[in-house]
Amino acid sequence: MTNYTKLFITFLLAAIVFQANAQSTATTSSPYSQYGLGQLTPMILPQNQSMGGISTGVNTINRFMSINPQNPASYATVSFTTIDAGLYGDKVSLSQAGQSSQKNSDFRLSHLAFAIPIGSTSAFSFGLMPYSQVGYNYTKSVKGYGTGSSLDTNVTNYIYSGEGGLTKAYLGYGFSIARNFLFGANISYIFGNIKHLQQLEIPTLGNNLNTSIEQSDAIGGVSYDYGFQYIYDLSLSRHLTFGYSGSASSQLNSKSSYIVSQYTFDANGNRNVALDSIINQTNNTSKIKLPNIQHFGISYQQDLKFLVGADYSMGKWADLRIDGTNPGMANSSTFNIGGQYTPNFNALHNWLATLDYRLGVMLDKTYYNVPNANGDGFTNIKSKSLNFGVGIPLKGGNTSYYKINLAAEVGQRGTIANGLVKENFVNFRLGFTLNDKWFQRYKFD
Repeated sequence: MTNYTKLFITFLLAAIVFQANAQSTATTSSPYSQYGLGQLTPMILPQNQSMGGISTGVNTINRFMSINPQNPASYATVSFTTIDAGLYGDKVSLSQAGQSSQKNSDFRLSHLAFAIPIGSTSAFSFGLMPYSQVGYNYTKSVKGYGTGSSLDTNVTNYIYSGEGGLTKAYLGYGFSIARNFLFGANISYIFGNIKHLQQLEIPTLGNNLNTSIEQSDAIGGVSYDYGFQYIYDLSLSRHLTFGYSGSASSQLNSKSSYIVSQYTFDANGNRNVALDSIINQTNNTSKIKLPNIQHFGISYQQDLKFLVGADYSMGKWADLRIDGTNPGMANSSTFNIGGQYTPNFNALHNWLATLDYRLGVMLDKTYYNVPNANGDGFTNIKSKSLNFGVGIPLKGGNTSYYKINLAAEVGQRGTIANGLVKENFVNFRLGFTLNDKWFQRYKFD
């Protein structure tokens, strides 16, 4: 076992422990994650993210096996046992008209993914991917005990916070027919916990009973993804790939608790233990209906040199139902374009020439349909970002290949118009990919 393999397995085990310990904590810093199911995360790895998120029409990248759960048809091109694991971190600056900016950051496991070839024309894949994240904490203060009167200096604080998120554990299979036609499907289990907390406090009113409303949801259920790719060979080294993938409308189960309690503060301003619970409802069951989501993509690749592509995705999130109720989400649409360039894959004396240089952009009309601060209508939240990164090959053995994938995303989400919040964010992703010939029977003379 090489030192790289030992290092990778150590990293993998540490990542699994980290993921198990981080399930219930906040994993994002966006006030918009309080809506719907939180901030949605596409099923793409750092190598795709750094190319603007293109994935639907992408399979192998420069003949290097890459796992692409966004389109399970791509598994059919995996001919080496492939393992991919990574980490994610971000920095977010929140700004609002008339308010000072706020900075937040977080760090978490990005993904764990495995692919194992079955013969020469098919492969299995399984792993853990984030589905959505919830993480926010902000306060609105109103003078005059909530009336807004400028004559009364007493204030009422409305405190909103939330944490948690959903994870997607998937198992998929992809196969090819006559090499050029690729088909695949995933069956996934989406699970996790989401907690929302609202508090109403009047700190200047002695012996006042402040109110806390806490709602926690434990969510779990099965979902299905499917995909198709067609590879048109322009020559032995040039290929045009068309892709389509989708997520079927499915239903998740939710078990929730809803607790309304009252509390006071002591003379030092510390919160006392809740006096009583006005409402205490636990083990309430409901259903969450997920909508149909579709992805279309195309890519053009010259082996060992470059790849360019584009994706378009749309989700019918206006069909989302939580306990039979439409939470007011909007249909989403996303456009991705990007690619990578490798100066000289086989360079012996120029290490920089062997690196994969990646660049792309993403334009996203999110599913957030947020009420304006003045109560006059709604604003659909949009996001845009510039993505870039590098793929760094590492020296392997006769049948093993390694690559470190670094990706960065610099972007903006939301607006300060209508009293809303604008987010300026920088995301970092680190992935480690292993290609190796496992489960191979060797013959000796």
